[in-house]
Amino acid sequence: MIYLSDQELDALLLEDVRYGDITTRALGIGSRPGIMTFSRRQPGKVSGLEAATRLLQRLALNVDMRATDGALTAEGEILLTAAGPAERLHQGWKVAQNLIEWCSGVAQATHDMVSIARSINPQMQIACTRKNIPGTKTLALSAVLDGGGTLHRIGTADSLLLFANHRRFCTDPADWRGHIATLRLSAPDRLIVVEADNEQEAEAAMHAGPDLIQLDKFTPAAVQKMLALCALHAPHCRLAVAGGINAGNIADYARTGIALVVTSMPYYAGPADIKVVLSPAD
Repeated sequence: MIYLSDQELDALLLEDVRYGDITTRALGIGSRPGIMTFSRRQPGKVSGLEAATRLLQRLALNVDMRATDGALTAEGEILLTAAGPAERLHQGWKVAQNLIEWCSGVAQATHDMVSIARSINPQMQIACTRKNIPGTKTLALSAVLDGGGTLHRIGTADSLLLFANHRRFCTDPADWRGHIATLRLSAPDRLIVVEADNEQEAEAAMHAGPDLIQLDKFTPAAVQKMLALCALHAPHCRLAVAGGINAGNIADYARTGIALVVTSMPYYAGPADIKVVLSPAD
């Protein structure tokens, strides 16, 4: 489980409902008991329910979560209900709806990519990067996991990943063997991952002994070529491919036989369509 703090939940509420719902207050209906129901308009993956439940509970509402994060839900299926005074229901309505819709969209996009990839290459993993929409990391990572993906790199302290932007600060940017030796000496408990921007860099990196080479913006044909070279010259090394990979081309990359694809595409998927109905309970 990825933990979302109460402070993060409160921040979502404070953005929208710090001063209450003026419409509910003006109508004089705030104290009337009611119930709020969230359901799917179309079938698909769902995510963000646990966070939405906790968020609504911060408003002292009684919440019943009917589905679980990561589930494939049916059209019209009730996801959760909340009961309490109308004023509090209206305060929680849009914040919770937005949360579930966005998280479910990310989960669905991840699920779609995983499904396409594994129908061709059952061993393929879809890993999402730290290149998430600012301010959404915790929810985004949870949604990716709910969609069946994995996490490539949560932050810069999470793993060693040598970029060209690092190498340019070194005395000899092309000294792959020296860079990798330095990394192994300084962080002996970590895997060494390096990024190659072209075929020449990938071949040079293979001979330097990293654990994994990340091929950035390589075409499927170039990936196949690198897989063959790696099997010949560096069988101990694994390859991943990153950059520009999405639902439209994931099948082409799956056919290469590569086991790991790195993408940020699911973060920018369209939201799910979640229906919310508020009704008086008396």
